[in-house]
This record gives sequence, C-alpha cells and structure tokens, in this order.
Amino acid sequence: MNSFRLITSASPWLILACLAAGALYAWLLYSKKAPWPKPINYALAALRFVVVSILSFLLMEPLVRYVSNTTVPPTIVFAIDNSQSMELFSDSVELRTVQERLQQVRERLEEQGYATAVQTLSQEQQVQSISEVRYGSETTNLSQMLQQVQDSYAEQNLAGVVLLSDGIVNQGMSPTYANYGFALYPVAVGDTVPKRDVVVTSLRYNKVNYSGNRFPLEVELQHEGFGGRTANVILQENGRTIASKKVLLRENQPIQQVPFQVLANGLGKRHYVVQVEPLQGEFTTLNNTKHAYIDVVKGKIKVLIAAAAPHPDIKAIRTAIESNENYETTLFIPSLNELQQQDYDVAVLHQLPGRMAGAEPALNLVRQKNLPALYILGPQSDLANFNRLNVGVNLRTTGQTDEVTAVPNSSFSNFQLPENATERLQEYPPARVPFGEISLAPNTEVVLYQQVGRVRTNKPLLAVQTSGDKRNAVLLASGTWQWRLQEAANHEQPQVYNQLITNMVQLLSAPRNKKRLNVYPVQTEYTSTDEIRFNAEAYNEALEPIYGQNITLTVTGEDEQARTFPFANGENQSGVNIGTLPGGRYTYSATASINGQRQKDEGEFIVEELQLEALNAVADHNLLYQLASNSSSRLYYPQEVQQLEQDILQAEHKNVIYSQEELSDVVDLKWLFFLLLGLVCIEWFVRKYNGSY
Repeated sequence: MNSFRLITSASPWLILACLAAGALYAWLLYSKKAPWPKPINYALAALRFVVVSILSFLLMEPLVRYVSNTTVPPTIVFAIDNSQSMELFSDSVELRTVQERLQQVRERLEEQGYATAVQTLSQEQQVQSISEVRYGSETTNLSQMLQQVQDSYAEQNLAGVVLLSDGIVNQGMSPTYANYGFALYPVAVGDTVPKRDVVVTSLRYNKVNYSGNRFPLEVELQHEGFGGRTANVILQENGRTIASKKVLLRENQPIQQVPFQVLANGLGKRHYVVQVEPLQGEFTTLNNTKHAYIDVVKGKIKVLIAAAAPHPDIKAIRTAIESNENYETTLFIPSLNELQQQDYDVAVLHQLPGRMAGAEPALNLVRQKNLPALYILGPQSDLANFNRLNVGVNLRTTGQTDEVTAVPNSSFSNFQLPENATERLQEYPPARVPFGEISLAPNTEVVLYQQVGRVRTNKPLLAVQTSGDKRNAVLLASGTWQWRLQEAANHEQPQVYNQLITNMVQLLSAPRNKKRLNVYPVQTEYTSTDEIRFNAEAYNEALEPIYGQNITLTVTGEDEQARTFPFANGENQSGVNIGTLPGGRYTYSATASINGQRQKDEGEFIVEELQLEALNAVADHNLLYQLASNSSSRLYYPQEVQQLEQDILQAEHKNVIYSQEELSDVVDLKWLFFLLLGLVCIEWFVRKYNGSY
C-alpha cells in the first residue's frame, strides 16, 4: 500500500492565514460593482481566492512525502551444477528423472505464491526450465555460483537455494568455508563408491625451455584397485611416440611419479601428449590422457660486461642481471682476463670509452657487431670519445660533478617499474654525475631524471634510444652499487634495482620491430573455456600508427582446419574475439593491404585442454552434507524430492515488504505550475471577454 502526505516547515495553523489572505484579496478585487453578472463575479472571486491561497501556501515551503510499498514473495533458486562430471559419472536415467521432479517442485512452489529461478555454473547458459539444463561446463566452482545467487537476489527475499550437484569441486575455494544468508537444500547425485581407475592427475614441467637441452617432465599417476598391475605410460609428440615407461602400480602407494627426460627440438610451441594405456576393468579412460605445452626458445641472452678496471658497480650489475635465469654474463677487465669471442646479444660498458688503455677490444667488438650497449659514465670516462659515439646523449662539462637522486619519468612506457619504485629510489644515496649541459638525440627517451636536493630537474640520469637503427642506453652515474646495497638493507631484496637493470637489458636486446602489421593474441596461452581475442596494430611507411585497416586473420589448428576472421583495427585497440577453441597448438597468419602494399604477420598460441571434470569419478556427498548443516538444513537424495518440497512449504517463508520514501518540494511540481497558470489565464480571459475595467 502506498501513502501520500503533505509536510510544511511552518505551523499548520498558518494555512488558515493563507486562506484568509486569499479571501481578503478576492473580496478587495471583486466586492465592487462589476459589469458582468454576479455568478461570473463569484466564479472569478473563487479563482482569485484559490490562486492567492496556493501561492501563499507555497511560501511555507511545503514538502510531499511519498511512501511506496512493494511486496516481494519468497524466492527459491534452483542452482544446477551443470558440469561434465554430473553426466559422466552419474546414472543418466536417475539424473534426468531428478531434473524433471525438481521442475515439478518448482511449478508447484509457484502455485503456492513463491518466485523461482534457475542458476547454472555458467551465466551465459540461460534456461527457462530445469529439464533443459545441459551438462557441458569444463570446471566446477560451486562457491562462485552460490555467491552469484546471493549477490543477484540480495534484495529479492531469497528464501532458499536448491542445489543439485555431485559435490565435486575443482575450481575456487570450497563452498563450506562461506556463510550464506539463505537456507541451502542440497540434492545429491553421483556415486560415492571408489571405482577401479588409473588417472593422470598432473604433469610438472617448465613451460619455457632452451633449444637443444633436455628438460624434465614428471607424470603423476593415481590408481585405485590396480595394485600389483603394470601400466604403460606413453609420451607422444605429433602422434609419434618418443618415449614410454612400464610402471608397477604398488598396492600401498596410490600416487606415483613417472619421470621423463625430453629433448627440446626446434623453436616455438611444442605439444606433448602423456597417455596411460587402458587397463582391463578400468571404469573410464577419459582421465588417462594429459597434454603438455612448452615454448622452446633460443639459448640464454648473453651479456658482455666490460670495464677498464675493477669497480663495485660491476658486481652489483652482474648480480642484478643474473637474477633473471634467462641471462648469462661474461666479464672482461683487461688487467684480469681476456675478451672471450662469443655471440653476445648486448653489452654493458662501465666507464668506457675511458682514459685508461686496454679496453679497446670490447669497444671494437661493440662497433663491429653493432651490439646494443648500456654505457655507464664515471670519473674515468673519456667524455670526448663518448660524445663521438652518437649513442643518444651528448655532454658538455667543465669537469665538475653534482650529487643527485633518481626520479622515474612517468611518461616512459617501454617497461614498467614496480609500484613502490618512486619511494625506494628516493631512499637511494645520492650519486655523482657530470655537471654541465646535456642534450638528447630526437630518438632518445628519459627513463630517470636527476633530482638535486628537493628540486627535480629536466636533466636525464638514465636515457635510452628506443627507435631507429641503433638501440643504446646511457647511465650518467657510477657508484650505483650503493643503491643496491641500500635497498637490500632496507627491504631485504633489491627488487627495484634488479628490475631496473634487467628491464634495461631486455629492452636493449629485444629485436627491432619494423613490421607495418602487428597482429597478436592478447595472451600466449589460453584454456579451452577462455574466449580468445586478437589485437592489431598497423603502421604507415614512417612507422606511425594508422587505423581502420581491413585485416584478414586465419587461425589453423593441429587438425589443419583453417578458420578465417575479417576485422578492422581501431584506435582503442579493439580487435576481434574468435570465441573458444579446443585444446591444442594453433598457428595464425594475418594479412592487410596498407597503402596498396600487402603486409603479413604470423605467430602461434596455445589452448590448453583442462580435462578437470574427468579426473574425479567419485561424488563428494560429504561436502553437500556440510553445506546443508551450515544452513540448518539437511541433505536430500533423488528419491526424497517430495520431502524437499514439503520442508520448503513447512518453513512458511513470508512475503517481505520493501518501503521507499521520497521527499520533494511542492514548488517543484510542474503540474502545479501549469494549474496556477491555467487558472490565471481563465480569469484574465473571462474578465476581458466580459468587459474588464
């Protein structure tokens, strides 16, 4: 029931004064003799009385209080665990029967005044009837589903949730740890008796391995009822068996490890299949297979660290670089060792070119191989020779130095430092840099600025060339070993220092990207339940980004089946969503015509088959029992569905009335304005029509 009430900020007795004001105004205006008949005179006086009384009343700032009441019936949500395990390991006739019975319960509850709804694990699957539910979800996250129910029906008088499930959970936390604000009525299906089965439960391996190396791949087997039997574990690649092992399944050891040593051949994504040959009497062979996907890459990035003389910086920089296992360093100091001739990817030159002789072989190697390099300046640097290298930074100095601290450049986007980088950089002790005029080449960006005391300057402390044929970086300070030492003392781990150095080396060693069409998946690895999205970038001849290019993307799986997706690249990085794909290794190629020239890009990505639902064939009714106990309910079985209906009805869930109050100023009511305007117009028209004086 809705209610309406008028409220004033002044005493209600003043309403009489408003009426008196209206009456007085009407009497003064219409008490004299008028040229029109008396009935018209009385009508005009009444109009004037109403208008003046209302206007006087509005001066009291009246408010309208409107209360609307909504009656919400109790809601029962039928939450259906539509995972694959429900159909794989439950009796199909029993499962279909309990679905139909629950649908009948739902219809009878609606006849009794209840509101009902159906919820599944996947929000995308919208069903009108419980009988329509299909069991295709590749994962089971009951906690997430129940939380979605609680959030969606928070203000809809949620009386209870009927949960149809086998109790098997393979994603998210256990729902028994959550507190739900509704009664839970679990209906248990599935078989709790362990089956005779051999399961490949997991594979352990490094996802990135170096070409030509052997890497370990460890298979974890779990068995039930096959103690004393021998299982044959096969490792395959591209349908070809590359290794196999006979494993004795021990009676007292239900979980066993089977190790393989695999040679990483070639480069790129590799797909391996581990399979246990089926044993006679196995309940199911769906869980006998698992897939491994690895990325075979070139050997470690080789970094040359060269200096004219020993210095503490060298140890700090070398330790920071080697904190990343993908890098290996070689040290060259003329007085200590000879330069090793290797295929280096990047060089770190400490105070080179310098005033001391002996380091020329390192400088010659950098020039001959056109190696990207990080130049670190210091007191022994030969600045005149350094300026002649044209590495993006030019210095004119009088020989004096400044003590500065480091400030990150917020607009530098080639790599990101940790969120706490600014605070930690401020804790570093000041470093000495050459004082003078510093100029940057057009293709050079600042990574760190100099700060003198509390004054931030526009002078670079660390700068890098990020475009063009050259890629070099310059650090204008030596003695940065103190930075690493200070951060380790304050925070145990020198995270910011290590990441700054490794990110710089990674940026310098990255290959130049001169492609005019760059199409790439948002992730390099997906699961079979993920939607796969591609982004695209297009560039003109000056390598400036352009948009609206028509791109054709072709994705090909291991079955050689090609799928084509046309789309256009947008300024907001909008690409194309190609949906979900089954597990496997996929290659893709993209073509576009840019300024009349055909451009092409290609690559590969991985879709991992989850297979979680086939791992466990034993229902977990104990979890469902705990859920029922937590909400002061009980566990039901398919033959007890009628009892479930009776228990819900006997709970006598009540309707809930939600009230909503609104306050608004009467003066803001538009209809009142037009009413007063209409009354005034009528009065004016009648007076004019009858000869007003």
